[in-house]
Amino acid sequence: MDNLSRVKALTFDLFGTVLNLGGSLTPYIADFLKAKGSDASPEGFWDLWRYRQRIEQYQDTIMMLGHSGYLETARRGFVWTLKSNKVSFTPDEVVEFMGAWQKLSPFPEVIDGLHRLKKRFKLVALSNGEPHFLDHLAKNRIQYDFDDIISVETVGAFKPHPGVYRRAAANLKLEVGECMMVSSNTFDVVGARACGFRGAFVDRYGHPYEDTVFQPDVTVPDFTGLADSLLS
Repeated sequence: MDNLSRVKALTFDLFGTVLNLGGSLTPYIADFLKAKGSDASPEGFWDLWRYRQRIEQYQDTIMMLGHSGYLETARRGFVWTLKSNKVSFTPDEVVEFMGAWQKLSPFPEVIDGLHRLKKRFKLVALSNGEPHFLDHLAKNRIQYDFDDIISVETVGAFKPHPGVYRRAAANLKLEVGECMMVSSNTFDVVGARACGFRGAFVDRYGHPYEDTVFQPDVTVPDFTGLADSLLS
C-alpha cells in the first residue's frame, strides 16, 4: 500500500465498472430476439456483442480514420452480432434498439462506495463515452456528482491509448502517480499502469488478468471492497 500513499484522485471506468451493462441491456436483447423469432441466447448475444465492440474500438484507434465515438462502435458491434446470429433487421430497428443504452443502471453498491471514497479522494469519471452521453448517465442514471467527467474525445482515441490517461492527469493538474484507475476491464488497468497510474482491478466477472508486469495495486470484487481496501 506504500505505492498508494500519493494517490489523490480515483479515475473510474463507467461501462462495466460503475454501470451494469449486461444486466441493463440483456432484457432489451431478449425482447428483440424474441420479436425476431431467434433462439439465440440473450446472454451469449451480449457476450459476443461486447467482444465485438472492443474490436471496433481498437480498430477505430489503430486505423486513425477519425474518432467514431462510443455509441457508434456499439452500434457497429450490434449490427455485426445480429449478422453473426443470422437475425434480420432494418436500420431503423437498430436505431430504436440503441436507445436502450440511455437506460443503463449502476451496480447496486456503487453509490455507497463512492460516498465513502469521497472522504479521501477526488472522484473522476474517465470514460470512452461521448461527453453528452456521460453527462446524461452521471446525472440521470448513476445520479452521482463526480468531481470531474473526462471523455476520451479530448484525445480522440479510446482507452487504453496512453494519451487518455496522461491527458486526464494533466487536466486534473496531477502527476500520473497521483492518480489511480479503477476498472473492471483488465486492458484499462494495464493501460493506465503502463502510463504510471496506480491501478485498482474491480474483478466483477471473474476474468483472468493480463500476463504483464503492469499488475493492479489492489484487486477487489466490488466497490464495497474497493472502499474497504483504500480506506483501511
